[in-house]
Amino acid sequence: MNEPAFSIGIEEEYLAVDPDTMDLAPVPPEMLEEAKDALGDKVSPEFRACQIEIGTGVCADIGEARSDLANLRCTLSEIAERHGRVLAAVSCHPFGEPENQETGPAARYDEIAEDIGGIARRLMTCGMHVHVGLGEDDELRADLMQQFTTFLPYVLALSASSPYWKGEDTRLESYRLNVFDSVPRSGLPPRFDHWSDYRRTVDLLVDNEIVEDASKIWWDLRPSEAFPTLEVRIADVCPRMEDALSIAAFIQSGMRLLWRLKTQSQRWRIYERFLIEENRWRAQRYGTNGTLLDLGRGHLSPFADMLEDLTGQMRADAEALGCADELNGCLDIARNGASATRQRKAFEAATNKGEAPKDALREVLREVTSEFRQGCSREDIARRAGSGAA
Repeated sequence: MNEPAFSIGIEEEYLAVDPDTMDLAPVPPEMLEEAKDALGDKVSPEFRACQIEIGTGVCADIGEARSDLANLRCTLSEIAERHGRVLAAVSCHPFGEPENQETGPAARYDEIAEDIGGIARRLMTCGMHVHVGLGEDDELRADLMQQFTTFLPYVLALSASSPYWKGEDTRLESYRLNVFDSVPRSGLPPRFDHWSDYRRTVDLLVDNEIVEDASKIWWDLRPSEAFPTLEVRIADVCPRMEDALSIAAFIQSGMRLLWRLKTQSQRWRIYERFLIEENRWRAQRYGTNGTLLDLGRGHLSPFADMLEDLTGQMRADAEALGCADELNGCLDIARNGASATRQRKAFEAATNKGEAPKDALREVLREVTSEFRQGCSREDIARRAGSGAA
């Protein structure tokens, strides 16, 4: 069996905010036009007028992805600041009111809002999507989608960046998932034993004009309609670029692990969807600070311990792909906490200084926007290029 490229592509959605008040602010048309002039089709509007999306090209490895993503973040951040905005790579604005935000400039966003009715009132979330290139073997895509579903709770816990919603601590690490799960055709993907099963299911919706194509199916993990990839969509967006790259390395290495097992006539055990849903919930609620069900051993284990075991099984694959250091970064996230943990610490520090809750949440956002700018300056990009890291 020929080895797929395991190329990667990363899409991220950001919120535009006022740099003084940290309130949500629409992306000015002039800002979007300048961004498109600089970045082409790698930047696009999103569902809300205060959102904007970027997407890397097809990257051969994590080094290429780092260079592309850094350039996108840096360039868009500079353009945003010229137009009186700063960008927040966070999955839910801590105190924004979604129902007060207009939909994006594209007509399709109004069509989506009409289609999902009242659900659209609270739909204002940002995610990170990671594509892994598996070539033209659709059966491989169907097989790996079925197996990789077990890994999705890890991706969610590592990326969790949405503990606050409309001014309240939700006590969840990823409230975004609670919002997005209300959208039709979301959540864990169904089990398909063969590509033909998947195609038959999708075609039934298309033939009845329920959806235009499979791009209107928003599962946590899906075959891309446009590219020969599997697209992992469960992740919150990460303020820190290096965290995003570590999670992308986990996904890329996990896909190769499953492919490698297949070449040895082995495969990951397929667990009951109900049990994977439970781990998905535990990741959403507790993130890296909690426990997951060890489905092989039948008991709860600390997230960090289970992640260490799983990444250990991916080690050879990460080395083959050249992303071993980034995969190790996932262990750092597990030890220190994802963005949700840092946001709560920033909130506590602000309230300890006497800040009112709303002002403390503004400080949370200032920390988030500061993290976004770290590591993506022109000097950082030039230094990486000079060292050959890019």
